[in-house]
Amino acid sequence: MTSAAKPTLHILQPRPQTTVQDLGRFGFQALGVPSCGALDPVALRLANRLVGNAEGTAALECRLIGPSFEVQGAPVRLALAGASASIEIDMDGDTRQVPAWRAVTVPAGATVRVGALRGSGCAILAVAGGLDLPEVLGSHSTDLKGGFGGHQGRALRADDIIGVNRPPLDGPELELPSPPSLEFAGTLRVVLGPQSDAFTAEGLATFLDTPYEVSREADRMGMRLQGPALTFFRGADIVSDGIATGAIQVPGSGQPIILLADHQTIGGYAKIATVISADLPAAGRLLPGAAIRFRPVSVHEAEAARRTLEREVARLIGSMAPVREAASIDERALFSANLISGVVTALDAP
Repeated sequence: MTSAAKPTLHILQPRPQTTVQDLGRFGFQALGVPSCGALDPVALRLANRLVGNAEGTAALECRLIGPSFEVQGAPVRLALAGASASIEIDMDGDTRQVPAWRAVTVPAGATVRVGALRGSGCAILAVAGGLDLPEVLGSHSTDLKGGFGGHQGRALRADDIIGVNRPPLDGPELELPSPPSLEFAGTLRVVLGPQSDAFTAEGLATFLDTPYEVSREADRMGMRLQGPALTFFRGADIVSDGIATGAIQVPGSGQPIILLADHQTIGGYAKIATVISADLPAAGRLLPGAAIRFRPVSVHEAEAARRTLEREVARLIGSMAPVREAASIDERALFSANLISGVVTALDAP
């Protein structure tokens, strides 16, 4: 980095909801403080590694449409992950488009736009060096209900100025040659309970055999589903107890609600099941109108799925490589494939 100035992001258009999120705030739910954190923690981890950060570094989470901002003071390195979208960079009248899943260094004075997200309801924009924001209760995540964390405890607004920790930008820009598929397979795996016995056999069968649709009432706190009403033995109410992320709560209407990162810490409605942690990133990406089926698995299977996901994340991080432009030739790869054995010039001729 050659400039002594500190980079900042001047937000021009925050779009529907752009917040600062990391991997979450844990250890305070007994005090009523939700964990928050990225809806798609896998995208957060990969985006951060693409720009050389620790995996849990706070980044910008955008929903449906990404923000636009001006880079001020010094260059920054960015990477977008978790959706099919591109970063558009305007500088001196020229526009450059950079796809997701690769890092790009943006000069000071350039305007950056992240357009409509495709294939996902949320995406992560990581910044090399991380965002220069205060940590609250061990996390930089924005708690929208509590009004703390992130940038002033709220979603970003136009004219906000977000500081960036001065990053080292002398290494190569990295890309993910084979990004993870964002296509939703249509099924979320769940562990039944903790109050699955509050539902009739017919209600349980309906939950497991019938597709549900994500309604428009979906935010970081929860996702209401639409479908056949589930039936209870003695009503929806229970003595309030703790709630885990991914719990599927069913109020008196019989319509399930998947509780996401900003969920309340306790609740008084029966929970029929909990989405397993390996499927929470997919749940966080779902768009209104998506059809969901639920498949029950055991706790042992849920843990095995978590370990499989961790191995896949490690494999993806290990596959990151310096960016190659489309017209460039990877001679190392050609040599490794034994397609060429060297270079012959006229000087080698007898």
